[in-house]
Amino acid sequence: MDEKQRNSRVMRRAVALAAAAVVGVTAGCTAQASGAGAAAAGGAKRAAAAPAHTPANVPANAPVEAASSDAAPAEGRSEGPAEPTPEPKTSSAKPKTSPPAPPAPPAPPAPKVLMASGAEGAQVRELQARLRQIAHFNRTPTGYYGPVTAAAVSSFQGKRGLPRTGTTDTVTWDKLLGMTRKPTRAELHPTTANPVAKPDPRCMTGRVLCISKTSRTLSWMVEGRVVSAMDVRFGSQYTPTREGVFSVYWKSRHHVSTLYDSPMPYALFFSGGQAVHYSSDFAARGYSGASHGCVNVRDEGKIASLFAQVRNGDKVVIYW
Repeated sequence: MDEKQRNSRVMRRAVALAAAAVVGVTAGCTAQASGAGAAAAGGAKRAAAAPAHTPANVPANAPVEAASSDAAPAEGRSEGPAEPTPEPKTSSAKPKTSPPAPPAPPAPPAPKVLMASGAEGAQVRELQARLRQIAHFNRTPTGYYGPVTAAAVSSFQGKRGLPRTGTTDTVTWDKLLGMTRKPTRAELHPTTANPVAKPDPRCMTGRVLCISKTSRTLSWMVEGRVVSAMDVRFGSQYTPTREGVFSVYWKSRHHVSTLYDSPMPYALFFSGGQAVHYSSDFAARGYSGASHGCVNVRDEGKIASLFAQVRNGDKVVIYW
């Protein structure tokens, strides 16, 4: 082979290598460092035809192809930089709540009860006398707080817009004090509810319990003079109080009836089981009731004083 032919062959090889290099650059592959131009070209074609992912039979140490910057975007993903996912908005404002209701004011304390049914004494007598001044109590004050007094108190409370309890509390008492005056001794201790009857002639001598069924009064008389007088009531038509002249034969301060199992304080017996004595029922209910034949006294203070003065043997006269 002459020199001209050799130069021609070298030229063709150089052209082939240059073409292979151009193909390698165009396919984006790295040119192999050795091998013929055809092999290089064939490798370039296989590289161009290979899928983007690495086949399973490619050695683990094979170089990984770099992704081209102009490769198509993956399905379902938009081109360009992904927008950041907005974080959920949270409000820093506190939820509105209704202000708590103010506590209810404490209930005012109930007024103190001063007197109620069953009470006895000077204050009860004053209560009755004051109620009598304004026409709420139409009886003689007795100092005993019974149904009649409770009804009078209830009537007074109702007229003044107070709760009708029938008990005398501080509010009721203050209201009554403001409407009445201090009772006199005669108002607190009246002689009797009814005028004292003219004494029976049998009462004009000696020491006598002179008892009138007409005026319903008892006069304690000494030698024709009235020492004290008090209201009394008698037995019913089925258990009448005996009439006539008798004498006190037994005094019993804390007597209790063996027939009726009822108390008979300050009893002055004058005829069998009949006696002059204090009656809480009379003090409470007045003339709406009756005794079982005894002479009932409703003012405990007066009968107590009488009991202290009367002696066994003193005369008892009961008449119309």
